[in-house]
Amino acid sequence: MTAKGVAGATDKPGMDPVPEEHRPLSFHVKEALERYFTALNGHAPGGLYELVLTEVERPLLIEVMRRTRGNISKAAQYLGLNRATLRKKLEKHGIPS
Repeated sequence: MTAKGVAGATDKPGMDPVPEEHRPLSFHVKEALERYFTALNGHAPGGLYELVLTEVERPLLIEVMRRTRGNISKAAQYLGLNRATLRKKLEKHGIPS
């Protein structure tokens, strides 16, 4: 599912909010970042880009590996990566292959 047309639907007056299961991933990322900045209480974050990538990449890899029952070839195909790159990422995050 793409974000096109979905995210803006909640902004229009008189429209029902989009059910959570139909909201794009970007909506949830934005909400998480808003909570993160609120928790910082005005302090500047450090290394935010790498933090977000790491926080998203690990659960993504775990879930894809679970859904492909550990099939590296299929998981790499799902992710649009080659198998060697996927193996490196799994190793980096300590995820068994």
